[in-house]
Amino acid sequence: QVQLVESGGGLVQPGGSLRLSCAASGSIFSVTIMGWYRQAPGSARELVANMRTDGRTDYASSVKGRFTIFRDNDKNTVYLQMNNLEPDDTAVYYCNYYAGKNYWGQGTQVTVSS
Repeated sequence: QVQLVESGGGLVQPGGSLRLSCAASGSIFSVTIMGWYRQAPGSARELVANMRTDGRTDYASSVKGRFTIFRDNDKNTVYLQMNNLEPDDTAVYYCNYYAGKNYWGQGTQVTVSS
């Protein structure tokens, strides 16, 4: 089993920044994909960004140029730096850890509003 602990959500004004972090513990695998998904009310959960152990990344087109994902493999932690936040970024953000099966964090609320 893998446990994921998220932190860093909150309320921010449009144009502001937040950093999310997610630490994995438990049965950690050497080759994994860690990332972030989000789900807004009435919408399906969608990929925001992920990063493989070898450093390859994928981003949703809506966040490219504004969000950056990075990870510390020694600490089994993934981060999401979110800049120039927009109201449409408002959602619950979920950490995801994939190593043959998916593990999910409990979710952290990000609200972008003036």
